Amino acid sequence: MRNQLKNRFSVTAAGAALAVSVCAQGAEKVVLDGSTGVMPLASALTKAYQARNPGAAFEFGKGLGTKARFQALADGKIDVALASHGLRVDELTKQGMVVHEIARIAVVFGVNESVPVSNLSGQQVCDIYSGKVTNWKSLGGPDLEIAVRTRPESEVDTEVVRDGIACLKDLKMAESVKAMPKSGDMAKELAAVPGAIGMTSMTVVEQSQGKIKAASLNGTAPGADNVKRKAYTLIRESFFVTRGSPPAAVARFIEFTRSASGDEVIAANGAVPVK
Repeated sequence: MRNQLKNRFSVTAAGAALAVSVCAQGAEKVVLDGSTGVMPLASALTKAYQARNPGAAFEFGKGLGTKARFQALADGKIDVALASHGLRVDELTKQGMVVHEIARIAVVFGVNESVPVSNLSGQQVCDIYSGKVTNWKSLGGPDLEIAVRTRPESEVDTEVVRDGIACLKDLKMAESVKAMPKSGDMAKELAAVPGAIGMTSMTVVEQSQGKIKAASLNGTAPGADNVKRKAYTLIRESFFVTRGSPPAAVARFIEFTRSASGDEVIAANGAVPVK
């Protein structure tokens, strides 16, 4: 009798293990690509979703331009197009796509942890990027060279700060200013280079574990409350765009991002949830 029970348990366990294996193999993989500036928040959301749904699978691309990301979505090569700032929602809707605004995030001038300067005026930012000020000592900091970083002119972070700071709008940046092609490149540079400054998002700052700090602008901190009431004006929007009838796995993930649990993840990553 004991052997029969043992054998029955072994068969049941083996069957359960096989079922788990088949389920894992059959899990639908959700592919996301598009704006690299939205990827840090999207990554946090996918990890939180997987913690609640261990069978879920996600894959991130390396970044796609505006036209390429929506073409990839239309062609079924990706499931979620990551986008930010200035979308033509009506045009995307006509193409059978659905736009989900997930969050609003402060665009900030992030500085390396070696920089004790906590506030910058718009004019000081322009002096830094024009090359007029090259040492943090001139701004009340240590005797440390300012390592100035920017994003390409076509990127959202650069567009936001140029539109939001009057003296920066048409400013010609000094030749010493180094451009970071992707959001992740900027994050790595700000975290690793003493004296570094560059435009990034509060999500990147929150995820840096203290290696990057966000400077207030003209005395206004880029916190959630200031973003909500638009006291802090350098803001980028974050969108997840899907096809009109997405696969079930995609629909479940989008539902999570719009839930109270999704809101908690968004807020914990320095962004303001949007319904």
